[in-house]
Amino acid sequence: MPAKFAANLWHQELKVINSIHSSSFENCLHHLRNHNVIAYPTEAVFGLGCDPDDEQAVLALLALKQRPIEKGLILIAADYSQLEPYIADRELSVIQRERMLNSWPGPVTWVAPAKPQTPRWLTGQFDSLAIRVSDHPDVRALCQTLGKPIVSTSANLSGQPPCRSMEDVLAQFGSDFPVLAGVTGGRKNPSEIKDVITGALIRQG
Repeated sequence: MPAKFAANLWHQELKVINSIHSSSFENCLHHLRNHNVIAYPTEAVFGLGCDPDDEQAVLALLALKQRPIEKGLILIAADYSQLEPYIADRELSVIQRERMLNSWPGPVTWVAPAKPQTPRWLTGQFDSLAIRVSDHPDVRALCQTLGKPIVSTSANLSGQPPCRSMEDVLAQFGSDFPVLAGVTGGRKNPSEIKDVITGALIRQG
């Protein structure tokens, strides 16, 4: 195959991929803004997400996952400022805050004290909330465009393995489920979870 022809073919394929990604991105934003749940790639697996301030959407996500509301959820964001409305930042010492911020963006989730007004559909039975600033470009783009964090929990039905590709998502949730076309960051394990107050490891990554 001549090099020029191969290069043209590659550029055409790239345009198709970019077009699919752009279309699915806009579709996912539309669903996030209209009380719905979406799937999207994260550092290790595909996640299910929704607007954290939308009780209807969060309850739909919990029902889809068959996850008890008492367990609480994770919020992921493009930067820490998006998480501050939900977190009692003043309760953190300088050292605790720096320890958390120095791990981001990246696959480390911190459990931090929540503000009293943070909805119970996010915190569950706890007075804390799990938060992460992601380094995945698709997650960051979603949060930046939406202007807030999104809920994050692994994309899988009860008893099924976490989805690691678009194909896995569509196989478990159906061909019409809104999913952001993309790939995961390639990590084998979910993010590790730590307590921001004590620094203790809650879940190995």
